[in-house]
Amino acid sequence: MSGPLLEVRDLVVEYATAGGRFRAVDGVGFSVGRAGSLAIVGESGCGKSTIARALVRLLTPTSGEVLLDGQDLARMPERRLRPIRSRIQMVFQDPYGSLDPRMPAVDTVGEPLKLRGVRSRAEREREAARLLDRVGLPASTIRRRPAEFSGGQRQRIGIARALAGRPEVLVCDEATSALDVSVQAQVLALLNELRAEGGLTYVFISHNLGVVSEVSDEVLVMRAGRTVEHGPTGTVLAAPREPYTRALRAAALDPTTMRGRKPRDVLAAAKGATS
Repeated sequence: MSGPLLEVRDLVVEYATAGGRFRAVDGVGFSVGRAGSLAIVGESGCGKSTIARALVRLLTPTSGEVLLDGQDLARMPERRLRPIRSRIQMVFQDPYGSLDPRMPAVDTVGEPLKLRGVRSRAEREREAARLLDRVGLPASTIRRRPAEFSGGQRQRIGIARALAGRPEVLVCDEATSALDVSVQAQVLALLNELRAEGGLTYVFISHNLGVVSEVSDEVLVMRAGRTVEHGPTGTVLAAPREPYTRALRAAALDPTTMRGRKPRDVLAAAKGATS
């Protein structure tokens, strides 16, 4: 099939604050082909995680389009959006906070299967066990709760849960940043395997250039809600055109050197000013 699987056009996301409208994303656009991979990088508060949430409609964009196989998800009514949601799934940054602490792994992964229409509990458990095995968790662990797993294992559960919806696009929002280097490498290898086997399309949100070079075909560099540079990963990282991209590369995108205000920080400050 021709044309990109995912296309974003002139995306704008604003938040209401006591001081007016805060524009977190300002006219961003990009496209990703089937089985392609795009990384979005930039300093803290640049809008990259806001884009991730807009892609999966955890928030509604102020304007612009988010086209999945030609269908605009940006302001699609929930009734129409519901059957499409499984096609674009997210793996969250925090493997500790993104799982229900009371729910065993087999039920965490089985829940999307139920939403997908798999009514038989036995069938859901078999498929959940298969997915957990696929991400490297043995059958002996599937009835454990999140507190009984390591951070890397929890992230694997998150990936299995996302895969349960049979997505075409996987949005990974800093999905390895909470993991140590060795576990991070294992998860990245798994994501690359899944892409090779199943033709998944990826959007990676990251501050880590090592992750970006490992998993992405293209990279989009953001600053203050806008696109600074966009192109093939090898080209952008080896010979960036823009001073800002060169500065990020020089800093190795160490999060301790990043500066900026996240939307939640702006909202918290606005709330404090009115209290």
